Amino acid sequence: MSGPRVLIEGGRIVDPASGFDGTGVVCVADGVIVGVGSRPDGFEADHRIDAGGRIVCPGFIDLCARLREPGQEHKGTIVSEGAAAVAGGITTLCCPPDTTPVIDTPAVVKLVTERAEQAGKARVLPIGALTRSLNGKDLSEMHALKRAGCLALSNADRPLANLLVLRRALEYAASFGLVVVFRPEEPWLCSQGCVHEGAVSSRLGLPGIPETAETVAVAQALPLIEQTGVRAHFGQLSSGRAVEMVAEARARGVHVSADVAVHHLHLTESSVDGFDALCHSRPPFRTTADRDALLAAVADGRISAVCSDHQPHEPDAKLDVFPETEPGLSSLQTLLPLMYALVAEGRLPLSAAIARLTVGPAAILGLESGRLAPGAPADVCVFDPAAVWVPAEGGWVSAGRNTPFWERALTGRVTATLVGGRLVYPSETAS
Repeated sequence: MSGPRVLIEGGRIVDPASGFDGTGVVCVADGVIVGVGSRPDGFEADHRIDAGGRIVCPGFIDLCARLREPGQEHKGTIVSEGAAAVAGGITTLCCPPDTTPVIDTPAVVKLVTERAEQAGKARVLPIGALTRSLNGKDLSEMHALKRAGCLALSNADRPLANLLVLRRALEYAASFGLVVVFRPEEPWLCSQGCVHEGAVSSRLGLPGIPETAETVAVAQALPLIEQTGVRAHFGQLSSGRAVEMVAEARARGVHVSADVAVHHLHLTESSVDGFDALCHSRPPFRTTADRDALLAAVADGRISAVCSDHQPHEPDAKLDVFPETEPGLSSLQTLLPLMYALVAEGRLPLSAAIARLTVGPAAILGLESGRLAPGAPADVCVFDPAAVWVPAEGGWVSAGRNTPFWERALTGRVTATLVGGRLVYPSETAS
C-alpha cells in the first residue's frame, strides 16, 4: 500500500549504523527511507518537515516497556503508553510477557499486536513467556509463539524452578533461533529487599538487595548459555561487576548482550533518601561506582542498548510505606532527555547515545529498523537538543506520573516522530 512522500529537511542527520553525521534531507516514500543526505532523482514530497536546528535520527527501539494492557488498564493502556512512546521518539516497544493473561499463547500475542495496530502509534513487539503462565516449570509452546511474531522469550522477573528447567528452556529456544531475555536476580538472595544493600539501606533501616543477587544469577546463566549456544540478553543490569562478567563471556564468543535502564545512568542508592518511593526501582539503584561503571560500558559499547524499563503506576501504588510501594518508574518520555543530558555533560558522544537507542537494540533482536538507509523502515525521530521542558500536567502523555523527574527541567524534546512513514507525533499532518 502506498504511503505519503515526506521530506525532512534542514536538520543534522545522525545515523550511527552508517556513520553518517551531517546536514541534508531524509526522504520517505511508501513507508521506507528512499534517500539520506540528498533527494533521489524525481522525488517530490507530499509533506515537508522543517528540522532546522534539530537532530534527525532513527526512531528509538525500547527493549523493555510495560504497557499494562491486558490486565492492568488502571495503570496504563496500549493507547496511552503508545502515545507516550512516540512523544518520546520511540517507534518500537518490546512488551515483557507478565501481562494478565500472560503472553504465552499466540492468541495473547495477537491481542497485543492488534490493539497496537488499532492504536496507530508505536510498533509493539510482544516478548513471549519462557514458561507457561510464567510458572517457572513448564516450557511454553515456543514454536507457536515464534510463528505468532515473538522474536524473544523471557520469564520476566519470575524465577525458574531450577537450573535444569533453565537448560531445557535454553536448548528449546536455541532450536528455534529465539533470543532469551534474562532479568538476572537470584530470589533467595533478594529476600524481602527493596533497595540496594549498603550504607543507605542500613541508615534508613530498609531491607537490602545485595549486588550478588544479580551477579550470582548472571554467573549461573552464562555457562548454560555457552553450552546451549542460545542467543541471550541480560536486561536492566545494575552493577558494574555484572557488566564485566557479560563482557568477559562475550569476548570468549558467547552470544550474549546486555542493556541498562536509562535512570540507572543517573540515580544511585542515595536517591531513596527521605524514603522517596518514586525512586523505588527493581533492580535497585546501586552505588555511585556502579552507576559510573554502567555509563562507561554504555560509552564503549559493552552495553549495547539503553531502555526505558517503563513501568507506569496509578498514584496509590507509590503512597504506602516504602517497602510496600510498587517498584518502577514511568520513563518513556524521559528516555531521550536523560540520554541527552549525558551528551551535554560530555560523558557520552552523541553518536554513541543514539546508537544505544537505535542500531544497538535493533541488532539484538535482528530488526531492519534502527537505521536511516534506503530500504529501511521509515521510523524516524526529530528532536530539538536545545528545547527545555518540564514533565508536568499538560505535557505528559503517559498514564503513569510516577517519575522522580516530575517538575524538573529537562533538555531535549521530540518535535516529530514517524512510524512506517506516517507522522504519529505530533498527530496533525505535517505541512
